[in-house]
Amino acid sequence: MRDRNVQRLSRFHTLLYRLSRGMLGRRLVDNDMLLLTTIGAKTARRHTIPLLYLRDGAALVVVASYGGRDHHPDWYHNLAAHPRATVQLRGHRHEVQARTATAEERRRLWPRVVQAYHGYASYQERTRRRIPLVLLEPFEVDVGE
Repeated sequence: MRDRNVQRLSRFHTLLYRLSRGMLGRRLVDNDMLLLTTIGAKTARRHTIPLLYLRDGAALVVVASYGGRDHHPDWYHNLAAHPRATVQLRGHRHEVQARTATAEERRRLWPRVVQAYHGYASYQERTRRRIPLVLLEPFEVDVGE
């Protein structure tokens, strides 16, 4: 699918998810979806994208596959520049801190990711880059003592 069509579909999906408070658009290819809002690395503007996710303890795991393209998706670069983000799960919003999975975490999580959506395996075969997994962890404010 061409990038422009992917962007249009993503915008429509985001709008549908938001307006229905996650009642519509919360599942795709038998997987749960979330809305991830990042701050643009270059623009400092907010950007929201729907993504498949799975849970790993308290963390939500998302895949920076970009359909197997040879470069990372913009949202991944945004999180590298500004790791604090917002996630919407159904009608609830949560602040998260993003980080790329370590090599060990990726080895452990990749089979689960592929089991959840087999397309990720073909995306990885299609590209020379190692597709990153991103852990979105609950953001906690340290108030000190």
